[in-house]
Amino acid sequence: MASSQQMEKFVIKTPCSSANIGPGFDVIGLALSMYLELHVTIDRSKTTSDKPLNCRITYEGQGEEDISLDPEVNLITRVALYVLRCNDQRSFPVETHVHIKNPIPLGRGLGSSGAAVVAGVQLGKEVGGLHDLTPERLFDYCLMIERHPDNVGAALFGGFVGTYLKPLTPEETARTEIPLSEVLPAPAGGVDTGVKPPSPPHGIGHHIKFPWAPEIKAVAIIPEFEVPTAKAREVLPAEYPRADVTFNLQRIALLPVALGQSPPDPELINLAMQDKLHQPYRQVLIPGLTKIVESMTPATQPGLLGVCLSGAGPTILALATENFETIAQKIIEEFKSNNIVCRWELLEPADGTTVTRP
Repeated sequence: MASSQQMEKFVIKTPCSSANIGPGFDVIGLALSMYLELHVTIDRSKTTSDKPLNCRITYEGQGEEDISLDPEVNLITRVALYVLRCNDQRSFPVETHVHIKNPIPLGRGLGSSGAAVVAGVQLGKEVGGLHDLTPERLFDYCLMIERHPDNVGAALFGGFVGTYLKPLTPEETARTEIPLSEVLPAPAGGVDTGVKPPSPPHGIGHHIKFPWAPEIKAVAIIPEFEVPTAKAREVLPAEYPRADVTFNLQRIALLPVALGQSPPDPELINLAMQDKLHQPYRQVLIPGLTKIVESMTPATQPGLLGVCLSGAGPTILALATENFETIAQKIIEEFKSNNIVCRWELLEPADGTTVTRP
């Protein structure tokens, strides 16, 4: 039996996130207080392991029947292996046990994939002893895997963030050793060719934290069906009218300021959360979306500030200062009229990814 000195234990905690918040398509992210947790144990008393890549995975939580326990297939461990192999480590330490606790619903627009990527990058850093990898450098790794910075930026750094990604060349993204998240409609990648994967370029993404008024909470109404992000992107047009682009630019200029003011201005926030670049096109995937977004206003619902699709959906995010249950039930009733069952959660802005050791 291994002694306590031979057992290394730590917990990685990564928040879920919402993206866009209306007009901020692929730019704005908000970390929220629902957390993916990795409970990691490394048994240093062992010198060999019969587990694939020296890693045993166990899982509890959302989508349990769909989650692979193979470390070469599971997104979290594939990402960790990418980080390790970029740093000349081919597998996990002997013997690693990763127990995943995941309450974040899959395919609902609450950043389950982004949380998995961020937690996986952090896992690679911790098990590999790669202590020189700063959060900013971990962001580079995240962006090689999930090339939309809004969710991963929020999950890694926490809070209400604006992000951007520098363009990557085809040569930088083509290597099959780079794992791709489920967000991208492409093969999984992360293939072990025996060749060292390409390390991410430095500084390919940046973020800035915006202020958030403490009175504002997020009511998440979560329908019982999934909208894969790749499918949600397929319905978007290749080109947009100039007027629609200008409409969104005007509102995104207001949004970070509007949500940081205390006390909040309901009319300003409601105006700033409007969008013409992605929500109108995704209504074909989410019955009732248009009516919910157009009918729910501060004038009709006391305490409400604004309503938007959370990421690619189908979750609806209502920002509010009070009457949370009333607001949630009104949206749930609209979904119910389309024969869609929902649940709701009251969430708050969350800190970024943390690692704790007992």
